[in-house]
Amino acid sequence: VSLISGGIDSPVSSFYAMKRGCNVVFVHFHSFPYTGIESQEKIKKIVQILNKFQFKSKIYFVPFADLQREIFVNTAGNFEKFRVVLYRRFMLRIAEKICGKENGQALITGDAIGQVASQTLENIMVINEACNIPVLRPLITFDKEEIISKAKEIGTYEISILPHCDTCTRYIPKHPATKANIEIVKKIEENLDVDKMIEDAMSNVEILEI
Repeated sequence: VSLISGGIDSPVSSFYAMKRGCNVVFVHFHSFPYTGIESQEKIKKIVQILNKFQFKSKIYFVPFADLQREIFVNTAGNFEKFRVVLYRRFMLRIAEKICGKENGQALITGDAIGQVASQTLENIMVINEACNIPVLRPLITFDKEEIISKAKEIGTYEISILPHCDTCTRYIPKHPATKANIEIVKKIEENLDVDKMIEDAMSNVEILEI
C-alpha cells in the first residue's frame, strides 16, 4: 500500500515497488472541502500513468482535515512543532488498516533522508513506531535531482509539478520538529482518541478503481 501525495516523490517510490513485481494499492490523504479537489484529480492522472506498469489500480481517498484539526487543538504552544510527526503517525496507522483490508504486506512512502523536516532519521524512527508492519522507502538515499530524473522518465513529473494543496495548510506548524521525542509524542497522543479518529477517517473513505 503506497501513500501517494501528488508530489514528485511518491509516484516514483510506487514505480520502484512495481518494478520489483509488487502489486501497489494507493492511499491519498486530502483535506477536501477545506481545500480544493485538485489533489484528488492529480492522483487519478498519476495513477493512470503508473497503470502502464501494473495495468489496474485501486485508490483509497482518505479525508484528513478533521483529524488534522483535532491534533491542532491538542498541540498548542511548545507542542505545535510535533504536528507533522503526529499527522504522519496517523497516516501510517490508517494506511496499515487499509493494508489489512487489501491483504497487503507492507507500506510504501516517498521519504528521502533530510528532504523535509519530517524525514530526518530521528523523525522517521518516531513515525515508524506507530506502525506494526514494514514501511518500505525506495527513495530513502536518493537526492532530489535523481528523483526528478526518474519522474520524467516514467512520465509522472509534468503532472506532479502542477499546483495543488492536499492537506490544510493552516494546520502546518511554522517550525516543525526535526528531532521529535517519542515520549513527548506519545504523551500528546494520550489526549487524543486515537482509535475513534482512525475509525472516523476510515468510515468516510472513498475508493476508486482505475
